[in-house]
Amino acid sequence: MNPAVNAVRAGLSRGLLEFRGSFASPMELFGYFYMPVLFVVLGTFMSRGRVEEADTTYGAVTYTGGVVFTLVMAGLLTVAQVLAAERENGTLLRAKTLPHGMLGYTVAKVVHIVGIVLTSLALMVVPGLFLVEGFDPPSWGAAATLVWVCVLGALALAPFGAIAGSLISNPRFVGLLMVPIVFLLMGSGILFPLDFLPDWVGTAALFLPIYWMGLGVRAGALPDDYAALEMAGSWQLPQVAGVLALWAVVGFLVAPWVLRRMARRESGSRVQAAREKAMKRAY
Repeated sequence: MNPAVNAVRAGLSRGLLEFRGSFASPMELFGYFYMPVLFVVLGTFMSRGRVEEADTTYGAVTYTGGVVFTLVMAGLLTVAQVLAAERENGTLLRAKTLPHGMLGYTVAKVVHIVGIVLTSLALMVVPGLFLVEGFDPPSWGAAATLVWVCVLGALALAPFGAIAGSLISNPRFVGLLMVPIVFLLMGSGILFPLDFLPDWVGTAALFLPIYWMGLGVRAGALPDDYAALEMAGSWQLPQVAGVLALWAVVGFLVAPWVLRRMARRESGSRVQAAREKAMKRAY
């Protein structure tokens, strides 16, 4: 059989194995559930207040922000953590030494991360449909919008998470990415409306994928009347699709080049030095 096909099959198998293994880790299970629980409680509490102009609740609006928050954390932070850890422990180096090893490695990571993203979104969206008043796609078309926005948003973010992970030499530093990520979420109108921020922040947000993800998620989960409260007074779904697709294309063009450069720099001595540093930190 073609070696490349074998590499893809091995990558699929390994990716599924890694994804199933995430349910055996207490820390990863906590990561799956703490965000949905937090936002369900917050959304339920805030559902007491209503957005009269759109016949929905503040809890539902907040919960759409929680969906985007979860997607950004999975697409950026989780991907960066996986890449940084496997760079340090030598997984990437071992993949580089095998025939078509980087192809199999890439397939495995895609399967693993897609599984994490889909699970995180399911655990976030499904409870919200039953427990948060107003978080309810008004039609099947809106539900389809919610699905494609989440999928395209994950594709737009994951390559940049991989780039960030490849540039971080110490996995313990990945947590520092939380600072710029939270600023991006705030500046994109996810955690609170852009009306509270200076005009230049709202203008800058239009060039980033997170703003458009938020707009698309709100289009899929909130009543059509809420569109009048957006910056442009409409859902702008063609623009949502265009911007997210553009970021995804750019990411998938740049990320493989960055990963190949990182893999070429890896050597047994570098991995051993990283392991020794990690052991010293442990003690």
